[in-house]
Amino acid sequence: MNPSRDIGRLLEIMAALRTPETGCPWDLAQNFSTIARYTLEEAYEVADAIARDDLADLKDELGDLLLQVVFHARMAEEQGAFDFGAVVQAITEKLIRRHPHVFADETSRTPHAVEGLWERIKAEEKATNKALSRALKLQMKASKVGFDWNDPRAVLRKIREEADEIEAELDRPEMNKAAIAGEVGDLLFAVVNLARHLDADPEAVLRRTNLKFERRVAAIELALAAQGRVPQQASLAEMEALWNEAKAAE
Repeated sequence: MNPSRDIGRLLEIMAALRTPETGCPWDLAQNFSTIARYTLEEAYEVADAIARDDLADLKDELGDLLLQVVFHARMAEEQGAFDFGAVVQAITEKLIRRHPHVFADETSRTPHAVEGLWERIKAEEKATNKALSRALKLQMKASKVGFDWNDPRAVLRKIREEADEIEAELDRPEMNKAAIAGEVGDLLFAVVNLARHLDADPEAVLRRTNLKFERRVAAIELALAAQGRVPQQASLAEMEALWNEAKAAE
């Protein structure tokens, strides 16, 4: 069985159901709000099949629940928000990010320790996402009253300016970490602004970069493991060369 082929067919069917004029009138009449209750119902049906230990029914109910995910993703795609692929990518990145004891060097192994690790990472993600979203909303609000750049290149120049200010702080005889932190905040705010001007979701692009970083670091670790070594036994130059090899292989 080819999972990619199977899910692709399901996505094609949902697209056909939602195609104006030729699709299903009932499916076309639905929106997020009207479908939400069915999503909840299907989740309960899954739980009920599990309680009855009915695996044959569980298979069917899981299919019904998957349909709900595909339905919501299709409606979001029609609005230009995200598609099913983005949903899969988001949960893939989240699973890797929240399991450093499997995909990175975290050593937590007991169920209790892993649960605590999951909650800590989840809390950190929410704090980060909240800050990025808040920056984006502030910038959009300012743009509505005309307080904005008209050219993304102007934003790029602002990023360079903020980077120069960080360098100026680093060049001072006595480093002021609080001042540098403030300049880093300004730099991050400017980077979010550039993403906005390029119609890119700053959180989404950062997630993709995180995944890319994790993938390349894992490639470095695998390459060194094949030599019977760990990263701590390799020089920075060696790891940089392996990084470039991983990058070229993508």
